[in-house]
Amino acid sequence: MCGMNMAKMQEMEEQFRRVVCWFSCGDASAVATKLALAKYPDAIIAYIDTGSEHEDNRRFLHDCEKWFGKQIYILKNEIYADTWEVFKVTRFLVSPLGARCTTELKKKVRQKFERPSDIQIFGYTIEEEERLERFKQNNPEMNIECPLIDRKLSKSDCHEIVAQAGIEIPVMYKLGFRNNNCIGCPKGGQKYWGRIRKHFKKEFDKMAEIERDLDVAINKKLVNGERVKLFLDELPDDIDITEPEPSISCGLFCGQYIEED
Repeated sequence: MCGMNMAKMQEMEEQFRRVVCWFSCGDASAVATKLALAKYPDAIIAYIDTGSEHEDNRRFLHDCEKWFGKQIYILKNEIYADTWEVFKVTRFLVSPLGARCTTELKKKVRQKFERPSDIQIFGYTIEEEERLERFKQNNPEMNIECPLIDRKLSKSDCHEIVAQAGIEIPVMYKLGFRNNNCIGCPKGGQKYWGRIRKHFKKEFDKMAEIERDLDVAINKKLVNGERVKLFLDELPDDIDITEPEPSISCGLFCGQYIEED
């Protein structure tokens, strides 16, 4: 049987290659998707639902669907309903290499959906250029495009573009959070958890209880020059939350978790 020539194989590969825009309900991913659709009108838009994000995200998602003129496909882990279930079942919060919830609820879902031939669109902004380059070096087999970096667009640029499109930004941004992540992220620092305590006391108390149950503290404090555990129920009342907390990395490619903390 005659083998298929290389040109024909490449033609078939191009014919069936998908373009996947990873939409996260953040305004950067929204703008990246909008730009990608101008280049790839048949692109698939995928959103991974962790079950623990603000309820306003569904409103933002539907507003963006109207802006895109396309449906956003919602993907979800088939085992865990939300981050709290991951914490309860795995008894793991976070390590210096990442969080178990990200691996279970985002990374594994993405890996199950993606194909080796996909062109994958991500909403990395110009501030995240070094982060993107590190990821590309570690995953050379992936075909990644980042339209925001190509156009040197920043996070603030994306806020402005979404506003100009007549779309109300997600509630988490309005409350001063730099990222529209799950409510109660185990990678958040003291300023982040101070803001969570103010706006989402139920989730704050829930995480504080989990910390004590696992004897694991998300935050640390210095005592006589030594870093020791700072449990959430010990968080000072005078935490300054007038300024946004540091950005929390919680994308589809957050670092792997380790089994023992």
